[in-house]
Amino acid sequence: MVAFGLVAALATTTTGALTFREARNGVLQQSQDTVIRQLRTQVSRLATGVGYPPTEDVLRRFAADVALAEPSGTWRVLVTYEGISAASVPGYPFDEVTPAVREAVGSSMATVFQRVRGDGRTSLVVGMSVVFTSAEGTLVPTGIQVFLTVPQTGEQQSVDALVTAIERATASALGVAVLLALFAARGVLRPVRALRRATRSIAEGRLDTRLDVNGSDELADLSHTFNETAAALEQSVAELRGMEARARRFASDVSHELRTPLAAMSAVTDVLDEEAARLDPDTATAVRLISEETVKLARLVEDLMEISRFDAGAAVLHLDEIDLAESIRRTVSSRGWSDAVEARLPGPDELRGRVDPRRLDVVVANLVGNALRHGGRPVRLTLSEGGPHATLRHAVLEVADSGPGIPEDVLPYVFDRFYKSDSARTRTEGSGLGLAITEENVRMHGGTVRAANRPGGGAVFTVELPLRRDESAWENL
Repeated sequence: MVAFGLVAALATTTTGALTFREARNGVLQQSQDTVIRQLRTQVSRLATGVGYPPTEDVLRRFAADVALAEPSGTWRVLVTYEGISAASVPGYPFDEVTPAVREAVGSSMATVFQRVRGDGRTSLVVGMSVVFTSAEGTLVPTGIQVFLTVPQTGEQQSVDALVTAIERATASALGVAVLLALFAARGVLRPVRALRRATRSIAEGRLDTRLDVNGSDELADLSHTFNETAAALEQSVAELRGMEARARRFASDVSHELRTPLAAMSAVTDVLDEEAARLDPDTATAVRLISEETVKLARLVEDLMEISRFDAGAAVLHLDEIDLAESIRRTVSSRGWSDAVEARLPGPDELRGRVDPRRLDVVVANLVGNALRHGGRPVRLTLSEGGPHATLRHAVLEVADSGPGIPEDVLPYVFDRFYKSDSARTRTEGSGLGLAITEENVRMHGGTVRAANRPGGGAVFTVELPLRRDESAWENL
């Protein structure tokens, strides 16, 4: 629409300028021709009555008579003869008659004219020599020169009126052009807006969005292509969601099915562990290996079941008002990490909050265990009050290690399930689900968890948990 308006404005302005130039030239040319014709007629009629050589009084009367050709009295006539000059209006300076005009009249028997602008107005200056025809038919100059100045006030008013008319016509034409542009753009912009709304709807997840296809132009082809793409995308997403649901259901079913044999295996390995000291060395080593792998398998099954509960929306919070520092101390102590972890915790009852104690224990255990396995000692655990929200108190838990840190290309994926970087694809005792479970537990509390590298080396995991929330807010999680 803007382009259409600019083209229309350019075309209208150009047309108006050309029209103005032609009309102005026509007005001035007509006025000029009329004045020159009247001057020639008047001079030719009156020149026969001038005696030669003329006196100043004769020249004054001649000038006055020539000026009478214009009844309105706007003509100013100057007549010269060999140094003698006389004017139709005594005292008029005739500044408009420039030396160039005088020289041109003196050197030629043709009529000379020039437009001169001064004192804010335009005047037409006409100069001519008075001649007579000899018996041989040649023109003989008499030496009398006539100069005429005519103010072109009327012509200027006509030009000003023409400018005003052209400006009005241009404004009207631009208004009509804008209306036509709006009308023409509407047919293009309406389907484009519909396409934009449909694209935004697709981006928001409403994959069943479709466009109405009208006509057979390029926009209709675009709408048809959009509908085909949306249909293909909807089908692909539906297939992916189905595959994901089947995969989750499979993991959940397998986890449940493994619990019973794992329970039996764990009972057997417990008995074998007690008898391992009385077995021969090779058998004892095999028994201990089986016991360790059974424990790892049991932990993996438990993690899979926990993830399945998150996916199914069956995980719930059991909130309790607890001393956060004391709960973290118990987590570290119960796992035998007191000597390996530098804990910087508040004093008793300095930092309390409503959390799920079991899930807080899982969060702390996963983060500290991950730092001990993959980072470098010492591992520092810090709990403080803070957070980015001024109106809501937050508990900030940081677990930092002294290892090499996390590669920058791995940081965005550390909380993904089963994700391992290329440099860490060796088999470890972790299930690959610990950080994913940590993120889910923190999210259930309405908090956030993030991973980063410290400037001095090592990785740091930061958890922020709100300390106070309405009960209704918790029920909606």
